[in-house]
Amino acid sequence: MAANGASCEQPQKRAGAKDKQNGKSTDSSVRERRQKDKEDRLSLVVWRRPVTTLHYFFLETLVKLNEWTFRLWQRRGTVFLVLVLCSLLSIAYSTEGAHQQYVNYLERRFLWCAYWVGLGILSSVGLGTGLHTFLLYLGPHIASVTLAAYECSSTDFPEPPYPEQIVCPQSGGVEGSISLFSIMSKVRLEACMWGAGTAIGELPPYFMARAARQSGADPEDEDYEEFEEMLEQAEGAQDFVTRAKLGVQHMVQKVGFFGILACASIPNPLFDLAGITCGHFLVPFWTFFGATLIGKAIIKMHIQKLFVIITFSKHIVEQMVSLIGSVPKVGPSLQKPFSQYLEAQRSKLHHGGGSAPADENWLSWVFEKVVLVMVCYFVTSIVNSMAQSYAKRLQQQRHLEEKTK
Repeated sequence: MAANGASCEQPQKRAGAKDKQNGKSTDSSVRERRQKDKEDRLSLVVWRRPVTTLHYFFLETLVKLNEWTFRLWQRRGTVFLVLVLCSLLSIAYSTEGAHQQYVNYLERRFLWCAYWVGLGILSSVGLGTGLHTFLLYLGPHIASVTLAAYECSSTDFPEPPYPEQIVCPQSGGVEGSISLFSIMSKVRLEACMWGAGTAIGELPPYFMARAARQSGADPEDEDYEEFEEMLEQAEGAQDFVTRAKLGVQHMVQKVGFFGILACASIPNPLFDLAGITCGHFLVPFWTFFGATLIGKAIIKMHIQKLFVIITFSKHIVEQMVSLIGSVPKVGPSLQKPFSQYLEAQRSKLHHGGGSAPADENWLSWVFEKVVLVMVCYFVTSIVNSMAQSYAKRLQQQRHLEEKTK
């Protein structure tokens, strides 16, 4: 009997070992297939396969438009109320009366806030590579206001033309009356709106991870797949980047609101992971968004704003220009365009921003071209990203058909 029992156990052990081996081989084959699919998708870029990339981009655009139309139809009651409200506002806007001065004021404020919120969303929403709108738009705006405030000894710039153009007030100001806090209050609205836009741009990873966790479906996002793999291999993590990601994940998961607030309050390239973590562990929406909004629109924004204002304060700028001139051999030739640029800006402030000379400065030309290149790269990255998303749809459809056969 014992011999028969032992002989029965041996085939069962062999079968169990064989099942484990089959499971491991299946996992490895799935992993290899996913890696191959990912490499195929990443090769789909405009500069390698332009025709296919553009074709897939237009198809993905049609798919997204179809999905958004269906979602709007599902919420047609809300859409109808929004349309009614817009119609009432349009009537009030077009009707003449004493209320027009308030309407015009609200219009200017709304468009100004919407402009900065939109730039903030573009900076963090994750379309392609993201557009660095702080470096391209908000930072230069704060720097211009700082330089103008010290030059004019006032922040009471005439409106209009401010904010489109900065001109010193006719009355002028008291020399030395400009303080750090007066400049901060002058740019507070646009800075906070930009920060609020970056907080809104962090919502897609949160909603994607939350929907995937609640539905139990396979995630369609590369970052979420990497997040799940990171959780599975957490114990064996050795490299610094993985440990940093795990640190963010543990802080958000264990500390909650204040952990999210800490991650959002400092420049943090891994914050997308915080959104995915919150969605994966079903953190309440207002806990995540409230902490993100406070961290990005108030705390982090004031840190960045303070840094730019200090950097472009009058004495710091003069010291930097003189420091450039002290560089051996090339210093004077580099110092000259910077000095000319600053002098041209001072002249514009005092003379109503008259037309600039044709050969004003090559610094402005270089900055314009840098902005153009970065915007073009951002648009290209969106095209590549959407084309790769459509390629992933085709791959998933192909694998599903192979399973059903």
